[in-house]
Amino acid sequence: MSIRLLARELYRLQQEVERLRRELEACPPEERPRREALLRASERERDRLRAALEAEKDRSRP
Repeated sequence: MSIRLLARELYRLQQEVERLRRELEACPPEERPRREALLRASERERDRLRAALEAEKDRSRP
């Protein structure tokens, strides 16, 4: 995957994580476990993509 595509997807995931954090603060207690799970999954995916982007950047350097 190109650096540009990785960066674009990383940005999208960062925005999603922020949105999920805001929703978690405002959600009713009975929805909290489900939303926390969604947030954790999004954070893991964001972190995985961030690592992939860094690896791709390192690989493309001379």
